[in-house]
Amino acid sequence: MATKASRTAARAMISPSVILLLGWMLIPLGLTIYFSLLRYNLLMPGARPFVGWENYEFFITNPAFTTALINTLLLVGGVLLITVIGGVLLALLLNLEMWGQGIVRILVIAPFFVMPTVSALVWKNMFMNPVNGLFGYLAKGLGLEPFDFLSQAPLASIIGIVSWQWLPFATLILLTAIQSLDSEQLEAAEMDGAGPFSRFFYITLPHLARAITVVVLIQTIFLLSIFAEIFVTTNGGPGNASTNLTFLIYKESLLSFDVGAGSAGGVIAIILANIVAIFLMRMIGKNLDA
Repeated sequence: MATKASRTAARAMISPSVILLLGWMLIPLGLTIYFSLLRYNLLMPGARPFVGWENYEFFITNPAFTTALINTLLLVGGVLLITVIGGVLLALLLNLEMWGQGIVRILVIAPFFVMPTVSALVWKNMFMNPVNGLFGYLAKGLGLEPFDFLSQAPLASIIGIVSWQWLPFATLILLTAIQSLDSEQLEAAEMDGAGPFSRFFYITLPHLARAITVVVLIQTIFLLSIFAEIFVTTNGGPGNASTNLTFLIYKESLLSFDVGAGSAGGVIAIILANIVAIFLMRMIGKNLDA
């Protein structure tokens, strides 16, 4: 009886937080679904007739939708590729004994704590600006023509900026995983004649599999909603060259004032994000069971 009473008390104490969390998520989601079924344009106040799936059809058949979807996949895939490979290499480097190891680790991890808007502004004005940027000065010093990154390679530039922000996170997770590796396994393999590459591919990398899966899952959830970096640097352009789904929803809702179409886009983005999350969670489950 005491155990049942304690469970009831625990549920009663946690219920306000659960109710608040559900309300925080379900109310905005419900309103988004509701608005997506209406013809709701801020430039036409008054009646908001029910139009059913018309907004969804309009959003999906929008020529910019395919481009935004491809850009979203390229952005997520590019950042994951850079951060996972770079994170493994940096983690291996930071795991070595060196002078000032603690300071080096802090400096490597520091970019993750910079606000996305601030980092985007720094990269846009101090590095990628073809006139006053550092890369432009280096190109001129080498006798080359400065390259306008944000105009000529907008999506690649955003991938680079976002990768710089998320690389410390991947490095931190992977460094923790490497430090949990039993050094006796590496020493035994070395005594048996295994070289550095063999020890890495057959011992270290399999040990990092779970950590890499966690990095991919967490980063994917956040990378699907990248907005600030695009807004500050390219504003989705030139044309739709750097527009992802999140920015397309913003353009429909707040630039075209079509709340109905923007809400439909939001629902579509939520569905796609949940499909990706479920797929990645199953991958993690298989790795944990292995």
